[in-house]
Amino acid sequence: MKISNVYKISVYYLIFCFIFLFLIGWCFAFNLSDGVSNTAPYAMRINCGARHDVHTAPTNTLWYRDFGYTGGIPANASLPSYVSPHLDTLRYFPLSEGPENCYIINRVPKGHYSVRVFFGSVQLKSDDLEPLFDISVEGTLITSLKSGWSNVDDQVFTEAQVFLTDGSVSICFHSTGHGDPAILALEILQIDDKAYQFSQHSGQGIILRTVLRLSCGDGRPKFGADYGGDPWGGDRFWKPITTFGEGGDKSISIEASIKQVSKPPNFYPAGLYERAIVSSDSKPDIEYIMDVDPNRNYSIWLHFAEIDESINGVGQRVFDIIINGDIEFEEVDIVKLSGDRNSALVLNTTVPVNGRSLTITLKPKNRDHAIICAIEIFEIIVAESKTLPDEVKALQTLKTTLGLPVRLGWNGDPCVPQQHPWSGADCQFDESTSKWVIDGLGLDNQGLKGFLQNDISKLRHLQSINLSGNNIHGAIPSSLGAIPSLEVLDLSYNSFNGSIPETLGQLTSLQRLYLNSNSLSGRVPAALGGRLLHRASFNFTDNHGLCGIPGLRTCGPHLTTGAKIGLAFGGLGVFLLIVTCSVCCSKRRQNILRTQQMAAREAPYAKKRTNLSQNIQLSRHHNHHGQSRTAAENGPILLS
Repeated sequence: MKISNVYKISVYYLIFCFIFLFLIGWCFAFNLSDGVSNTAPYAMRINCGARHDVHTAPTNTLWYRDFGYTGGIPANASLPSYVSPHLDTLRYFPLSEGPENCYIINRVPKGHYSVRVFFGSVQLKSDDLEPLFDISVEGTLITSLKSGWSNVDDQVFTEAQVFLTDGSVSICFHSTGHGDPAILALEILQIDDKAYQFSQHSGQGIILRTVLRLSCGDGRPKFGADYGGDPWGGDRFWKPITTFGEGGDKSISIEASIKQVSKPPNFYPAGLYERAIVSSDSKPDIEYIMDVDPNRNYSIWLHFAEIDESINGVGQRVFDIIINGDIEFEEVDIVKLSGDRNSALVLNTTVPVNGRSLTITLKPKNRDHAIICAIEIFEIIVAESKTLPDEVKALQTLKTTLGLPVRLGWNGDPCVPQQHPWSGADCQFDESTSKWVIDGLGLDNQGLKGFLQNDISKLRHLQSINLSGNNIHGAIPSSLGAIPSLEVLDLSYNSFNGSIPETLGQLTSLQRLYLNSNSLSGRVPAALGGRLLHRASFNFTDNHGLCGIPGLRTCGPHLTTGAKIGLAFGGLGVFLLIVTCSVCCSKRRQNILRTQQMAAREAPYAKKRTNLSQNIQLSRHHNHHGQSRTAAENGPILLS
């Protein structure tokens, strides 16, 4: 009996544990699906021109010291508006630094971002010219500053929502000849991937430029941090408006809590819906008119909450929303659509605008009044296709090796924005890759003093290269023969040396080749000489070492590279043999001289020995003649 009870308790315990773990897992999955607000979004804020990190009041916001720029000059800042962050420095970009300059921020996680650029003025600068320039993000033009921007609070910065996919973001400033671009600060703030998704087709490839954010009924400008908003909201700036017309409406507010707020993907703060503008009997319509750029598409977001105490239920306030004369939303009932009073409602629509104005009208039904809490308007911009990365790197290498003058710039993307391509680089859109490619280089008479690297062959879509009239030295890269589309190659009036690469003969599309006035030598490749018969225009003059075609001197016996190497090794062997023989002869001569010297020292002693030897021999000779006997005279020899 006891064993049975223990068994039951164990089973119940296991079931309880299983249910508990299931609930934990379900809650965790729900939190993940409900958004990413449980993790902090990526945030990068840069104080341009600053040498040290700083914090600004009242939110103690961290601004990192200046980095990632391609040029410019740091200076003390003059703030154009109290909306600007209270920073002391900026970075400005005189035209002498190039027509375009950029901040390139690396190690940015893939995602959706709000990119904001604050403008400034250089303190105590001699001219009071208000700078007018263009700003691009990731190669897409998002803003062209208009005259008077420094006097309007929400125009002292520009903002865009953009998808970043390659681990970096480029923010570029393009001079237009009206003053030097001056940048106070940059913000790159991560937002939800589905934020401001206005259609099924919105997302990557679409940029939303913030045109306007209005907080209706509020008396002062606020950022998201001032509302206590969620960081995933991107710290949006809201411009206050208290009336849409004199005597025609009024502001109202409540202190009750607002429902359906601070939710993904847009994370609107509750404080945005605690105030509103309500129309009056004398003017029941609410109408807002603003100037916009023509022939653009705009995404409009309208915010409502029924905070009027006189409205208690469904059907008591109904109105149409008309934009530029067309009804976009008919019979809007906030309580019905949001589900309750004091509950947030957001309506979004996209409208094309051909003229220069945008009119939003809230027209009540049955003598009711209209109400609105906030308005957001974005310009929809199709993101530019960028240049092939390999070709961008090849141009950056050329910039370094050729010593490109700073005045040419060459920062950011070579081809986009299309309004500001790099000087000296011609672009063409490649349908097969949906990318821009470089099809021409025109850097003649630019004072280039470097050399050409083989990386130039990575510009494989080139049709024309003109580098004439510079002081480029070194050899002509053989890799030029790997650009099949090349039709024009002009390297004249430089300091190229060495021989003409044989690979240039592989350029079957080549029609004009100008190598005159260099220091080239050797035989002109036979393949190039043969091209002269096909009406191609070549010029090899003023290269005293060249030979082999009509108009140049006649070449001597032509040796292949292998033969030249063989001759070199043969000559080296003969030289070593001569040196060895010379050393041996010198040693032999030294030995002979040494022997003669030794013989000269021993000559007196040798003479005496010679005389003595001769005397002994003479003495022996006389004895033999005096004592000689015949065998008969001596008698027989006796043997025992």
